[in-house]
Amino acid sequence: MLGLGILLAFAAAGQALVALTRLPLPGSVVGMALLWGALGSGLIRLRWIADAADGLLGILGLLFVPATVGFIQYLAAGAAWGWWLLVMTAGLLVGAGLAGALASRLVRA
Repeated sequence: MLGLGILLAFAAAGQALVALTRLPLPGSVVGMALLWGALGSGLIRLRWIADAADGLLGILGLLFVPATVGFIQYLAAGAAWGWWLLVMTAGLLVGAGLAGALASRLVRA
């Protein structure tokens, strides 16, 4: 229960920080960055949040259901953007592949 409280506290802190500073980032991303910094600095121990994180990862598929339903609901509107979506997805995959290949070479060097 402590782990879930810690995760929720960092999520809320990220939301609050974005609301106060008007950062052009989602509050959840800022909260994750804060949590990452706290874990890296030793302020938070991984064992404190491991069980809660594992539990959330276990239901991660359920968290995608609303997004999938929304996507399917507006599929007809997306048909007009089909080619652009295909081009953007291909560009994303090529960019991710190149970044992975570059990172792999840098790690080996």
